[in-house]
Amino acid sequence: MAQTGVSGMDNVLAGGFARGRLYLLEGSPGTGKTTLATQFLIEGAARGERCLYITLSETDGEMRESARSHGWDLAGIDVFELIPADDFLAEEQQQSLLYSSDLELGETTKRMLAVLREQKPDRVVLDSLSEIRLLAQGSLRYRREILALKHYFAQQMVTVLMLDDLTAEATDKTVHSVAHAVVRLEELSPSYGSERRRLRVIKYRGRRFRGGYHDFVIETGGVRVFPRLISAEHKRNFERDVLTSQSRELDALLGGGVERGSSVLVLGPAGTGKSSLTLTFVVAAIERGESAAMFVFDEEIGLLFSRARGLGIDLQAMVDDGKLLIEQVDAAQLSPGEFSERVRACVEQHKVRTIVMDSLNGYQAAMPEENALILHMHELLQYLNRQGATTFLTVAQHGLVGDMKAPVDITYLADTVVLLRYFEASGRVRRALSVIKKRTGPHEDTIREFRIGERGIRLGEPLTGFQGVLRGVPTFVGEGPALLADHP
Repeated sequence: MAQTGVSGMDNVLAGGFARGRLYLLEGSPGTGKTTLATQFLIEGAARGERCLYITLSETDGEMRESARSHGWDLAGIDVFELIPADDFLAEEQQQSLLYSSDLELGETTKRMLAVLREQKPDRVVLDSLSEIRLLAQGSLRYRREILALKHYFAQQMVTVLMLDDLTAEATDKTVHSVAHAVVRLEELSPSYGSERRRLRVIKYRGRRFRGGYHDFVIETGGVRVFPRLISAEHKRNFERDVLTSQSRELDALLGGGVERGSSVLVLGPAGTGKSSLTLTFVVAAIERGESAAMFVFDEEIGLLFSRARGLGIDLQAMVDDGKLLIEQVDAAQLSPGEFSERVRACVEQHKVRTIVMDSLNGYQAAMPEENALILHMHELLQYLNRQGATTFLTVAQHGLVGDMKAPVDITYLADTVVLLRYFEASGRVRRALSVIKKRTGPHEDTIREFRIGERGIRLGEPLTGFQGVLRGVPTFVGEGPALLADHP
């Protein structure tokens, strides 16, 4: 098996490319074909294999300049420029009785075979097929030319990666039927933010590859592929004990606490204290001796640290002690696949067992379609649950009072749903908390006023004197509401 040298790519290909076969890597210009192909040859050279890059479109100088931009050394890789010979460009060689393309295609193939016999490579990249297609000037001759090359490569047990920039007709599948495997690279341009790239293995004979689309990025150092997360492939044994917060009152409302390996959705309008509520579980996890991670989409980290200090929580000290990982996520720059990869790294490398995603509104901005967001979140939450990680997610609902709706409904995915609301009493805006759903056991069904301050979370008595708190338009129907005192 010839490994690609591309992070995550061998996982998608179920091990890499089978040796002695011809493969097609196709994509529009700028999708990363040359970069990925170069990594394929660098990996081969590092393993002591002879590698050859045959280019019909780029010069040797352009190839090496591109390699330097990634910090690569092409030592051990032979670059052969297969461009028309000078005599074919001379005026006296132009003729009218024969098409010049007939002669050029034959000369091109002859020179290609000559260098192959001389170099005897183990890995070959041919860049690109569009030049051969243009010289062939017909689907039949083009197919015969590719078949002849395939048979030669198979006899010599050479692993070949052919690049195609898709400049021909989209319906031309000539090489698809000839190639042992076909990988397509795509580039998406959202209305705002950086471009998104993804790849898909269209076919791979005799191998059970990882299907579907996989996000990837091109960065200094090459291509990184983020294989699509399949939660069923990841499962570990752990004890489903109950985790408590810093508030006994909140734990009582939750029926004792939150079960390990479950997900908690904190839902409410902006400013009701969703982020502050999740911080209490982060602090509790660190006090238990565990590690925690926070992925912050909406709030600037410096402001988060400052606000946490006002609540008596020193996040900076937790970060310095290596117990807390905090990452500011720019949804306009990050693909969903890369985000899933970062979450996995926290769990598998840093042994994090409490994760906060604040908020899904920001995560949704990274998704082109809401349906895709639901599927991504389903796989991610299932994966975290099976790893024994407890996940806290926040969603800001539209509006402050009255008819409020969430931009995305994942209440059916979460194991526990905590609802926060504003209500008015005694001329003041107050906050109410209730547990709407808990799969893992019983919970209290009352609605209580809550506050978060230096003393932590404080819960009041059940709001029996109010109706309509959850609708966001409460009315007072009792004689004396049991409200919290005005001091913090």
